[in-house]
Amino acid sequence: IHVRPIAHAIWDPHFGQAAVEAFTRGGASGPVNISTSGVYQWWYTIGLRTNQDLYLSSVFLGLVSAAFLFAGWLHLQPTFAPSLSWFKDAESRLNHHLSGLFGVSSLAWTGHLIHVALPESRGTHVGWDNFLTQLPHPQGLTPFWTGNWAEYAKNPDSASHLFGTSEGSGDAILTFLGGFHPQTQSLWLTDMAHHHLAIAVLFIVAGHMYRTNFGIGHRIKAILEAHAAPSGKLGSHKGLFETVNNSLHFQLGLALASVGTISSLVAQHMYSMPPYAFLANDFTAQAALYTHHQYIAGFIMCGAFAHGAIFFIRDYDPEQNKGNVLARMLDHKEAVISHLSWASLFLGFHTLGVYVHNDVMLAFGTPEKQILIEPVFAQWIQAAHGKALYGFDFLLSSSTSNAATAGQALWLPGWLEAINNNQNSLFLTIGPGDFLVHHAIALGLHTTTLILVKGALDARGSKLMPDKKD
Repeated sequence: IHVRPIAHAIWDPHFGQAAVEAFTRGGASGPVNISTSGVYQWWYTIGLRTNQDLYLSSVFLGLVSAAFLFAGWLHLQPTFAPSLSWFKDAESRLNHHLSGLFGVSSLAWTGHLIHVALPESRGTHVGWDNFLTQLPHPQGLTPFWTGNWAEYAKNPDSASHLFGTSEGSGDAILTFLGGFHPQTQSLWLTDMAHHHLAIAVLFIVAGHMYRTNFGIGHRIKAILEAHAAPSGKLGSHKGLFETVNNSLHFQLGLALASVGTISSLVAQHMYSMPPYAFLANDFTAQAALYTHHQYIAGFIMCGAFAHGAIFFIRDYDPEQNKGNVLARMLDHKEAVISHLSWASLFLGFHTLGVYVHNDVMLAFGTPEKQILIEPVFAQWIQAAHGKALYGFDFLLSSSTSNAATAGQALWLPGWLEAINNNQNSLFLTIGPGDFLVHHAIALGLHTTTLILVKGALDARGSKLMPDKKD
């Protein structure tokens, strides 16, 4: 009997020839990029092309951080220290964080993209010496003041544009093209400038939504208390405002849960819609960025649930939260935990079973006996979004469907083209391997969620340890 060696021989890209190949970018003759973090691509995209550019940028940011450090120190001094009530003013904090932190900083980034990054991508250097004299658009601010905003979208860079040169470049600064720059395979800079401007407008408006000293706007407590099902059956958000506002652990848990989720989304989008020029050619950097952001998401989510558990032990008041959604989570925690347990067991046994079976079939030289499951639902979703390869002929992938005909005027011109272009990683073709890996990742996520949710919900005691809280 011919017993073959183990089927899943591990390819280690860290040493020898394999490492040289792994760290060689598409189109290069050898490894040229010592950093796999994507910073080179980022610097290049945002218009920093020389060591001098980097030096001046770091000096500027160093001065800014010195100012912030001084402000932080100042507010620790008794004369300038904020009172406790200042930390309880949720509406003011939300207004400032929405308008200032997200809104104005997005506006500033739009400014950088339009005034520095775009001219650089079109072959014009902009630095501290000439940024006040270089017009980013031939008509300057005239279209803005006259309300003729569409001018800013006219004449975008052409498909033959050579990034970093004036060859094939246009004048547009705010566009809605969709898809990717054909040469760099990254999102159009003008689309990204438009995106950040839109975010800035939305968040600056949102930062004027809550009632402070002026007697207009929403009170968060009123919003929360209005959220009750008409039937009165589903619990409500009554008591949540005081609960959240008086518990730093609850607030930190919410913040960490948000940042953790966003980090996971960043991991996905860094390769599916790469924002930096030529990042799509650097497979090592893409793999590193994905792994890094998913790891970070995992660490941060652990922190979110840890502080949630501390909240339940130290800050949770059963009287204040009687019958609301928080109390209901505790009331049916056994159902939540047992469902997570069931999902984890199902995923674990089935995924391992299929994997081990396939592994043995390969090892014994009968690969045709593998159980290969096509991810038909996922392929159907991709087809609905316009991927033609699978032949589903459905919605956007069917030229005769109402969605496709109506969509001609709706979808961004470059988007459907990008979905069916194999030069990018937007809608990667998926098969049985992806089905297996998807469920292996689902196993990891559900098991981690089980551990974290049980840790928080059972923090004060459980059926097994009813006296834990004592």
